[in-house]
Amino acid sequence: MKRRSLLLTPTLFVPGLALAQDSAWRPSRPVTMIVPYAAGGGTDIVGREFAQILSQKLGQPVVVDNRGGAGGSIGTLQAVRSRPDGYTFLYAVSSNIVINPHVYRTPERDDPARVLLPAGIVANYQYILVGNPRFPATNLQELIALAKAQPGEITFSHSGNGGNNHLAGKLLARMAGIDIGDVAYRGTSPALMDAVNGTVQFNISSPPPAIPLVREGQLRAIAVTGARRSPTFPDVPTVAEQGLPGYNVTGWHGVFYPAGTSAEPLTALRTAVAEIAALPAFHDKLGRDGLEPLAAPVSIEAFAAQVRDEHAFWGRTIPELGIRVE
Repeated sequence: MKRRSLLLTPTLFVPGLALAQDSAWRPSRPVTMIVPYAAGGGTDIVGREFAQILSQKLGQPVVVDNRGGAGGSIGTLQAVRSRPDGYTFLYAVSSNIVINPHVYRTPERDDPARVLLPAGIVANYQYILVGNPRFPATNLQELIALAKAQPGEITFSHSGNGGNNHLAGKLLARMAGIDIGDVAYRGTSPALMDAVNGTVQFNISSPPPAIPLVREGQLRAIAVTGARRSPTFPDVPTVAEQGLPGYNVTGWHGVFYPAGTSAEPLTALRTAVAEIAALPAFHDKLGRDGLEPLAAPVSIEAFAAQVRDEHAFWGRTIPELGIRVE
């Protein structure tokens, strides 16, 4: 398992970032933020932008610790088992918390949705289906027609078994009635590169790493997976628009502390997350990365309820898709 850590120091000064005075806890040394994917993927890109601002608020550097593998489960489990001293937290996407426990047979004591302490939701997002420019399908209807004509010969890449982008492809195949293959990678970046070089025909990716490849012509945007078109790709129709009504796969970025973390650092991080998520400068960053800023503040109670509901939904749905990693 490869790891990459980067010490983040403030490179962009944003006024008014001092931690709220009612949050008494202040770290006295660098804080570690676990990102459960390889460097260069969508979670890593946005997580590093978040960490740069957070380091200003906390008054200490934030160390990004990339722990990729198993669809994000390796890094997430590392966070679950970390010392609850306030100096380690998890920057996660929804699949790490609400999907992977059902895919990887996670014991209840290590189930992140049950044991991690939510510190806040950062942003929402949807996925984009991108094809190799030499792949003859230029839209979803053509892709489906090709897959029906060549059962099992068309393959897509994704960042790990059981992740949202993996489920997005499996759900698309089931709803369209097609047989397509899939290949799991240790992160979004390598999965995209094999779509660029033609090893696989298409990829289902989070937006940040796909945006430059689409704009440079190395990949062709075919569809987005949300209920509405993405503001970043307004000319790219949704999967539902292209013949699969009701299709909708989205996700979120959120922050979590290990169980047992005391109230002081937990309150400090919750305050910082809420303030960063509301910053116009951070909204601009999210927009450039293809993510969707929060339209309104989300309380910790509402976020915790959302995690519980999504965890239960995927617990029912994943067996129907036949996804399981032994």
